[in-house]
Amino acid sequence: MLMAGIVGYGVYVPSYRIKVEEIARVWGDDPKAISRGLVVTEKSVPAPDEDTATISVEASRYAMKRADIDPKKIGAVYVGSESHPYAVKPTATIVAEAVSAAPELTAADMEFACKAGTAGMQACMGLVDSDMVEYGLAVGADTAQGAPGDALEYTASAGGAAYIIGKKDTIADFESTYSFTTDTPDFYRREGMPYPSHGGRFTGEPAFFKHVLAAANGMFEKMGTDASDYDYAVFHQPNGKFYLKAAKKLGFNKEQVQHGLLTPVIGNTYSGATPLGLAAILDEAKAGDRILAVSYGSGAGSDAFSITVNDKIEEKQNLAPKVQDMIKEKRYVDYAVYAKFKDKIRMA
Repeated sequence: MLMAGIVGYGVYVPSYRIKVEEIARVWGDDPKAISRGLVVTEKSVPAPDEDTATISVEASRYAMKRADIDPKKIGAVYVGSESHPYAVKPTATIVAEAVSAAPELTAADMEFACKAGTAGMQACMGLVDSDMVEYGLAVGADTAQGAPGDALEYTASAGGAAYIIGKKDTIADFESTYSFTTDTPDFYRREGMPYPSHGGRFTGEPAFFKHVLAAANGMFEKMGTDASDYDYAVFHQPNGKFYLKAAKKLGFNKEQVQHGLLTPVIGNTYSGATPLGLAAILDEAKAGDRILAVSYGSGAGSDAFSITVNDKIEEKQNLAPKVQDMIKEKRYVDYAVYAKFKDKIRMA
């Protein structure tokens, strides 16, 4: 077992929402077919004054509330996203300053599509486990974009989660981590392009399923476990359909995976998807529970984590808003307001 564990976690999801039927109305699609095909009913929309930096700061401040540590003891801050607000200017330094952790630390932005957040978690785990830093802060957050009329527009949303990783006073402990990575160009965006491109059905196989299943099975082999050994499991969720199919292929039942499935109500938060799903599970978990978490990032790779919850979890759960609190706090917008908020109206 690794020495590093989760000391605190926090989440943030914008309160604005748009329903699938509203997007379908504009593009002449069948909303029922979209909902069935993607297993999504609505998604979160960032306000004009919200971006990856503000989402990361809010999630990190909530993580600090649960951790209750001196911010000056944080020696590393990593923010994973594919929608950093600046092409040249790190988000991580903004977060470090906002939580009063600066200046004696290392900070960097991570970019590996939707698994950038878990890549930051692994980096913090390594630094903490080797005693290079006492605590590390890893964030996965995005304000994802989908081109008008594209299938991604139904799912690309906004949100994030932050994790403080250390050895002392943990609420959950990392047993192990395992990664599976290949050069698979299923999803990409060139410099200067406003919207990403994707390979359609190619994004399922050989992209998402190959990597998620390989990472999970690699963890099973490494740990000598199978699905029955875990109380909960969470996977990356580009849509609800892929999530549930992957879980079933690995032998998990609905009860094990339902707490981490957030896509139907907030969409795909990209780098925040697996970290948010894990947070939703930690919100409900009890001492002794075991969790399998598997991320996915296009390009392509998956990070798997085997985590055990300890007896300090219950005293920390109510110190900051839970994922369900964020989900319930919502205001609906129509497509015109959504397009304005997402800067989809561009002048030639």
